[in-house]
Amino acid sequence: MIYMSVTIGTPLQASAFKVLLLGSGELGKEVVISLQRLGVEVHAADRYDHAPAMQVAHYSYTLNMADAEELKQLIEQVKPNLIIPEIEAIATQVLVDIEEQNIATVIPSAKAVNLTMNREGIRRLAAEELGLPTSAYRFADSIESFRAACDDIGYPNFVKPVMSSSGKGQSRVKSFDEVDAAWEYAQTGGRVNQGKVIVESQIDFDFEITLLTVRAKNAETGEIETQYCDPIGHRQDAGDYVESWQPQAMTAAALDESKRIAHKVTAALGGCGIFGVELFVKGDKVWFSEVSPRPHDTGLVTLASQFQSEFELHARAILGLPVNTTRHSVAASAVIYAGVDDRNLSFSGLNLALSNPDTDLRLFGKPEGFKRRRMGVATARAETTDQARELALHTATQVSVQQN
Repeated sequence: MIYMSVTIGTPLQASAFKVLLLGSGELGKEVVISLQRLGVEVHAADRYDHAPAMQVAHYSYTLNMADAEELKQLIEQVKPNLIIPEIEAIATQVLVDIEEQNIATVIPSAKAVNLTMNREGIRRLAAEELGLPTSAYRFADSIESFRAACDDIGYPNFVKPVMSSSGKGQSRVKSFDEVDAAWEYAQTGGRVNQGKVIVESQIDFDFEITLLTVRAKNAETGEIETQYCDPIGHRQDAGDYVESWQPQAMTAAALDESKRIAHKVTAALGGCGIFGVELFVKGDKVWFSEVSPRPHDTGLVTLASQFQSEFELHARAILGLPVNTTRHSVAASAVIYAGVDDRNLSFSGLNLALSNPDTDLRLFGKPEGFKRRRMGVATARAETTDQARELALHTATQVSVQQN
């Protein structure tokens, strides 16, 4: 017996089911494509013109989403059914107000967005309210308190702005001599300069994973159920994802603990959709690191490994549709960087990169490149994760980025 029929209208018509995407990067682009395949009308917003998701959305808007008035005006103009925040630099209080007034549903919830956009909110929830294992940490909002926090935590430690992603503003501090430089980098490198940072102790772990956790409604009962993708291993450089692979081998006990932690934190955040839960693993021990209430960059590997990618899972879950987290292949992904600071770039060697039938590419279409900016990703399938990683990295190196 079906609990409730899900109905989607026709895009660009009066019956349209509208989604407003706040942040239009490469992950949002794949979400837009997945939503459009299900008949959704998508509106994409970002701080700059021609962002990746804008290129495939029905409508696009350029604005400062951290400006409460600008964001409120956009929402009133679009009148969306759902709002999907994809980046940190958003006036989250506006989303809280929108949800309280039942104007639109925020994905996965305004509470989740408000907490996870700020590392202080999610860390205090995980460690202090939910009692989840984490690294030791301190918060600091001045150079004096920062120096004291570093000495208190000890060296080496990791410093991160409370609002940042993709490694921006993050550094590893090995001694007191590096403290002041780390503070300065955190102030200039974060998404939004709020002046506050988190100092974390270094955990002795074997590897780190992303456990993609999906909260979706059961088609028959309407109850929200939690499902998990196979764990994704990944390698980072300066806090930024470089490659990922699925599955990551781990003990049954560690996997069970990972699921327990992921379930506890996602249930506390509420709502439906996919969550990227980052965890440190050593033997059977697991520590919570961070959570993103949306598709995760390391999850790009699911484009090659799963029947439904993380983007399809997210689209289905937020629309109230059934999901399938099954993996069909061993796969890996590797980042393609711009390598230059320039606009109007070209990409060559695509025929060489795709000569192996088990490889694929996504070129994001970003209008401007920086040396360490992700411009694309290569994916590969193989018999083992080591073989998949080697093939994905090789595929990525075949793509040459050229200035025009």
